[in-house]
Amino acid sequence: MKRKFIIIGMDDKRAPFFPPEVLQHIREGKIFSGGLRHREIVGTLLPEGAEWISITVPLDNVFVQYEKVFASDTPIIVFASGDPLFFGFANTVKRKLPDAEIQLYPAFNSLQALAHKLVMPYDDMRTVSLTGRPWQEFDRALIERTPKIGILTDREHTPATIAARMLEYGYNYYTMYVGEHLGNPEKERIRQLDLKEASEEAFEHPNNLLLYANLTHQTIQTSLVRLDEPPSSERASLPHSGEIPPRPFGLPDEQFAHLDGRARMITKSPIRLLTLQALELNRRRVFWDIGFCTGSVSIEARLQFPHLTVVSFEIRPEGEELMRTNSRRFGAPGITAIIGDFLQTELKDLPRPDAVFIGGHGGQLEEILIRLKEVLQPDGCIVFNSVSPNSRELFRKGTETAGMFLHPSLHITLNEYNPIEIMKAIL
Repeated sequence: MKRKFIIIGMDDKRAPFFPPEVLQHIREGKIFSGGLRHREIVGTLLPEGAEWISITVPLDNVFVQYEKVFASDTPIIVFASGDPLFFGFANTVKRKLPDAEIQLYPAFNSLQALAHKLVMPYDDMRTVSLTGRPWQEFDRALIERTPKIGILTDREHTPATIAARMLEYGYNYYTMYVGEHLGNPEKERIRQLDLKEASEEAFEHPNNLLLYANLTHQTIQTSLVRLDEPPSSERASLPHSGEIPPRPFGLPDEQFAHLDGRARMITKSPIRLLTLQALELNRRRVFWDIGFCTGSVSIEARLQFPHLTVVSFEIRPEGEELMRTNSRRFGAPGITAIIGDFLQTELKDLPRPDAVFIGGHGGQLEEILIRLKEVLQPDGCIVFNSVSPNSRELFRKGTETAGMFLHPSLHITLNEYNPIEIMKAIL
């Protein structure tokens, strides 16, 4: 059975332009597919008796209808928005039907169209899709201080919610350009806004946006304390991009909010960095921090390795506010903080870790290690910073019970603090 698609990219113009080859496919076609908006635009071009399969969720139902068509070896002509290979329907076809034959006629994608309207070069633009996706890749682009970001939105991740998230975590040195109904001569609208304006606005769907780091009118401090917002009057029509200063490698301990004001209750910066090195987070995907206290290890990990998924646990209720305060102070969105006894926490719906740091154990270190053995991914590692012979013995015993391999420890003394032994076990 032959599975063939002819996928035609298009914009929202009411009278779309198609080259002669595409028009011939349409004239000779029998089965067509696309969204409701696409049918409104191309309906008059379809031949008499044409069958239309609407692309709606759940997509599994759409592909069931496609399979019935393939039985007659009839190609399906699909209309899709912009470039169907740019977070588009052609990717879905390739994923669901990898052996299907695809003939592609792309148009400009919506972010290209917006850049064209702005006459803004986009060869250095980083693209992020929030259409039905979580914040992870957008947060990563912010943490990496990307100067120019193009974003595909949906009805949940709107320009307003995006702007509000950026302001919440201190990323307020961007100008936002929003395109609504691009290509539609009656509804198209393009706006330039600062983030505060955008967070308070309503936007019509469909829309997308470009973020441009405006360094001409604001100096970004190299410290990570939240930045003051620039006055809205200091916006350029098209700001000149510059290089965003990098974060320090090691967050200043004194800039954290501390548990009950106790500045000693934190994993100190040099120890944090050695701990992250022992965890080998550059090659890990999911990091758990058990007993996060101020959140310093989680936040350092999130900022130094923004590809990570970070899940943090703390038994003390005040840890929730500490994580909220410190993650926003240092611009570290996307950390999942869970409050409660780790041994009583439901873990099955959480992403399985391949790296774990145990910062607090409440005298239940062995039990925590045994439970971690159940969820740790193969070749995953656990790191524990011991400050006493008793805790060192508990970690050794726990890793032995869990059937893990114990690495040689690293002994560190920092100023007047007690010696620390950085211990590491691998599954």
